[in-house]
Amino acid sequence: MSRILLKLSGEALADKERHYDDEVICGIAGQVKKLLKNGDEIGIVIGGGNYWRGRSSKGIDRTKADQIGMLATVMNCIYVSEIFRTEGIDTRIMTPFACSTFTELFSKDKAIRNMKKNRVVFFAGGTGHPYFSTDTGVVLRAIEVEADSIYLAKSIDGVYSADPAKDKNAKKYDKISIQEVIDKNLQVVDMTASILARDNKMPMKVFDLTEKDSILKAMSEDFDGTTITV
Repeated sequence: MSRILLKLSGEALADKERHYDDEVICGIAGQVKKLLKNGDEIGIVIGGGNYWRGRSSKGIDRTKADQIGMLATVMNCIYVSEIFRTEGIDTRIMTPFACSTFTELFSKDKAIRNMKKNRVVFFAGGTGHPYFSTDTGVVLRAIEVEADSIYLAKSIDGVYSADPAKDKNAKKYDKISIQEVIDKNLQVVDMTASILARDNKMPMKVFDLTEKDSILKAMSEDFDGTTITV
């Protein structure tokens, strides 16, 4: 049994015509449901890139842009949570700021208690502060709820020495230390998140979400992505 935090990008949930691809989300829910049946405890953080990318929004104050991004992650978590519920999964959504009755305020004790009751906890709203990404948010929440590892579901099948789309000689790492990620500036997650993970010894796995049963494989010996050690 493991307690993990799964990080999903907002873009990975969207199709070309709308903000959400229900088939993709149902596929994720099906894998998570199997993990729950195995006794694993799951928390999820979702980015807001399918709605908004604050740092690339020109002409808008950075603090306000980041606040819009935080709300985008809340919308994503509410939507995905409801899809999970239609698949028979009990969920809770927690935010670091009040959202009326839409979510619950984050509490470490409540989050752990919910996960132990076989509920998937969505951690929305990032850290609640500007200038911090959802990368930092997922590492922070993983540390707070004493997770065993972070699982980064991306559009690429692991960590490379360079962008494989631009460099045909880019090397894929099966295993790499977080210190090496920092030293080589590989940008698996942003630098703040990388240092936070290193200092708190939080391991990560990076894998391609679009691969069939990729989340289940990441939790098994069949994993073919990249393991980031501490």
